[in-house]
Amino acid sequence: MKRHFYFCLVMMTSFMAAGCASDGDELTEPNPLTWDIGAPVATDYPEDYYAGGLLGTTTVNTATAFEQPTKAVENAGMMTAFNEGEYLFEKDYNTNTEGAFHGLGPVYVRRGCLYCHPGYGHGARQTEYKADTHRNGYLLVVYDKTTNAYIRSVAGMPQTGAVKPFKAPIKEEQIKISWNNYTDEWGNQFPDGEPYSLIYPEVTIPYGAFYAPVVVSRGGTDVTLDEAQFNDEIGVLLESTIGIYGTGLTDAIPDADITAQWKQESDYFNSIGRTDALNPAMWDQSTGTWKSYYSNSLQGDGTKYVRRYTYALSRGPILDAAGANAIWNITNVTRSDRRYHYLDLAGTYYATTSSQDPDVQAGFTDYINRVDPAHAHPEWHTGNLQQDIYTYLTSKQLDPEMTDAQYKNLMIWHRGLAVPAARNTTTEDFKEGKKLFAQIGCASCHRPSWETGDDHIQDPAKFFTSDSDMPRYPHQKIWPYTDFVQHRLWMKNDIRTGWCRTTPLWGRGLAAKCGSGVERLHDCRARNVLEAIMWHGCSTEGGVSDAYNSVLNFRNLSKKERDQIIYFIESI
Repeated sequence: MKRHFYFCLVMMTSFMAAGCASDGDELTEPNPLTWDIGAPVATDYPEDYYAGGLLGTTTVNTATAFEQPTKAVENAGMMTAFNEGEYLFEKDYNTNTEGAFHGLGPVYVRRGCLYCHPGYGHGARQTEYKADTHRNGYLLVVYDKTTNAYIRSVAGMPQTGAVKPFKAPIKEEQIKISWNNYTDEWGNQFPDGEPYSLIYPEVTIPYGAFYAPVVVSRGGTDVTLDEAQFNDEIGVLLESTIGIYGTGLTDAIPDADITAQWKQESDYFNSIGRTDALNPAMWDQSTGTWKSYYSNSLQGDGTKYVRRYTYALSRGPILDAAGANAIWNITNVTRSDRRYHYLDLAGTYYATTSSQDPDVQAGFTDYINRVDPAHAHPEWHTGNLQQDIYTYLTSKQLDPEMTDAQYKNLMIWHRGLAVPAARNTTTEDFKEGKKLFAQIGCASCHRPSWETGDDHIQDPAKFFTSDSDMPRYPHQKIWPYTDFVQHRLWMKNDIRTGWCRTTPLWGRGLAAKCGSGVERLHDCRARNVLEAIMWHGCSTEGGVSDAYNSVLNFRNLSKKERDQIIYFIESI
């Protein structure tokens, strides 16, 4: 297929790993990484150039590469809706009671989406936690170390912002992030002498920073912790956002195909005696079947779907996945299918504390008269302030603040974001890097390609029911570089539960150009690709990383070969 070419100045020279090569290293470096789509002399490209298939790939490789619509959006005549959805994504929400961006609060995680998704991509590493800091993609993970479950008295995505007179569930000025050096079993050095460095975050939140009592669930009973118990039993971690682009394409992969991938890996691990290789909360290795599906019985009918999104695999189809959820719970902007506030996991602890707070009581009448000036909800205006506050915060009949049309347009935009075409695919360094990527075992988890199915629209919440509601991607070969399976790396201060879905790699080489965070891994601990690879090689008393042997293979390559793998990863 003939393609237009986009030629740019070389904006990044060859990838330079930390430190200098030893005297014994080859002096020949891989060709410089460029932002060009391909070679000027080529007229046709290999199939992996089309990372999102023919319907889902954009050839734009400028600073807006992550923001482009797919061909499917154009084919469906949805460009106006796409643009309106993009507008909703890009703007901050406010405390007004009318207008396109009203309804922020009463508590919130962020005022808008771009804080967490700069340039539509990954959040950036932070040294302090501030909700209003652009590029802070971090969400706090506050959990019970004895059960690995989230605590009950804050939301799963804890809020640090509030609209007066309400108060934030966690005082963010008391959140501390420190970055610590880590030395791996090889002393952070390759056999040829090239050094590298590794860092990891530690997050602390004192007991006094929590507005409501700290409550956990033990044996099905809610238990309130005192400060000593809190210090011993509660952990705090960070998880950063990932890119949004291309998620509509991965949504089009059939559930049966993802199940087959889990089954294939399950059979392999069973054959070598690794009966604990897949998350037992998700998958039964003894029978090769799912133990946990995603379903929605609140807005939907409880139909079961294969899990495919978020590090924790907490979501199924995209129309009820992270983005559909975030536009509600990050801002607390209600819509017709979610007419309630996103508060703590139990739904009562924040409301109870607020209702008894004299400061909240003093400002509530003015607040509720502004929110409900016609007193359409008389139960919020009885004059019993404690009861009125509690009733308002726990109400299931709030007025929708986002219209159905706005929500539909947002999801058309979400499902309609294209994937940038791979770069440098015709170069020898790309080809060699791709070959080495497979040879050392990276492709075992970062599965290169998938085929989409008929792509009939699936929405567990039953808000969208027709194929005509969304752009679709039937029968496309796509290249996300993920198996959609959870693995363990056994990193220092690892992700909650230790199980993390393989992150797609496509497009990430354009992160710097697009203004996204260039860091890798779930908490941005890897400042570049080299560090990300080496974090895959952990071996601790708890266990050995699933990628340990691949990292051993990587270590034994020459510097030129290591750089070729990095070149390939930065190009796909």
